[in-house]
Amino acid sequence: MNVRSSRIAGLGHYVPERRIENSVLEQDLGLSNGWIARRTGIKARRWAAPDQALTDIAVEAASSALAHAQIETNDIGLVLLATSTPDHLLPPSAPLLAHRLGLTCGAIDLTGACSGFIYALLFADGFVKTTGQSVLIVAANILSRRINKADTTSAVLFADAGAAMALAPSSREDAGVLGSSVMSDGSLYDMIAIKAGGTRNPDMGTAEPEDRVIRIKDGKVVFEKAVKLMTLCSEQALGRAGIKASQIDHFIPHQANARIFDLVAENLDIDPCRTLRSIEEFGNSSAATIPLTLSLASEQGKFADGQFLLMAAVGAGFTGGAVVFRTSDQ
Repeated sequence: MNVRSSRIAGLGHYVPERRIENSVLEQDLGLSNGWIARRTGIKARRWAAPDQALTDIAVEAASSALAHAQIETNDIGLVLLATSTPDHLLPPSAPLLAHRLGLTCGAIDLTGACSGFIYALLFADGFVKTTGQSVLIVAANILSRRINKADTTSAVLFADAGAAMALAPSSREDAGVLGSSVMSDGSLYDMIAIKAGGTRNPDMGTAEPEDRVIRIKDGKVVFEKAVKLMTLCSEQALGRAGIKASQIDHFIPHQANARIFDLVAENLDIDPCRTLRSIEEFGNSSAATIPLTLSLASEQGKFADGQFLLMAAVGAGFTGGAVVFRTSDQ
């Protein structure tokens, strides 16, 4: 086969059974009824069971994507796991995930926070083109164990989920990644952070409680920067693809906050009906939100051959990116 580009061969996802509605958190946090939905667009989220680890939910999502793709295991050359909550600090979780799937191919973790899937997709597209092999991209997080459940800035946002994409070779020149843009702003490095556990503050046992969980330093700054960075990356990706925003069939943003991605769509002049959403029911599972939204939309039959997709994300670091992708059935 003459590989010209990549195609989405399969999508899959897994969300934990435990469903947490806003009313529970609003009561615990002393918030008025409807406060969370008005501020974020989130109405519910899923939290993992105590005995579930990251690879437990990742393997479910990956198995679903592989079954959908009907790809032979020896056709897969690489597993990319985008996560901020691995099973252990060392070793990486991707080799264990690959083993549990019966794979012996290359496998590596990517720690890109909420933009991790965008980076993984770019790496995967290049790997497919240069090797002619398929790539399994898995994005998964268990963020419920890294939030301060007494803090309104994080407790209401974060969720647990896993989602996967099997990216396979395509013979079409006009498919796969057509344009992309990635950026970062390290001056905002500490805006969203877990301070303890790294080499600067390695002892989790003696760390201050607030340093062991996700802390958002300034929500207003994060909001404004997220809108600006997602808009700029999207504009550059569209320009490099030679595509106008009006040609986009589906806009799939990172589901951090509905107000953020609605503003981005408005800035890009993308009709609101073209924005795909999963935030209302599943909240913010960081890198998993874009492939989760894609998988849910695929189940509803929203995708067709030759459609233009715009995916964009921004997250802790501060890092962001956008990809214009054209679907293909071959």
